[in-house]
Amino acid sequence: MGQIRMGSARANTVRKLVEYDTLRRRLWILGQRCHHGATGSLVAGAACLALVTEATVHPHPGPRSVFAAVAAGGALMMAHDWKDRAIWFERGRGSQI
Repeated sequence: MGQIRMGSARANTVRKLVEYDTLRRRLWILGQRCHHGATGSLVAGAACLALVTEATVHPHPGPRSVFAAVAAGGALMMAHDWKDRAIWFERGRGSQI
């Protein structure tokens, strides 16, 4: 009574770092599905942040053009996956199995 079983399903669950579903062509990292749009929003956000900080620190335009290209690439990733935007940041496997 009141004892925890060591062989429970939760204790036996092994979480893979990276998992790829070849049939549906889906990538999972720590149980979270990676969408083009979610990844693109993170890439674009980081590039925009780098653009803002780089403009204040170094006035030379060289690195800014690279960050602008990366931000544009992130925007393209979001546009490519726009139809799935409702589930970009859905936690776990949810409805994406």
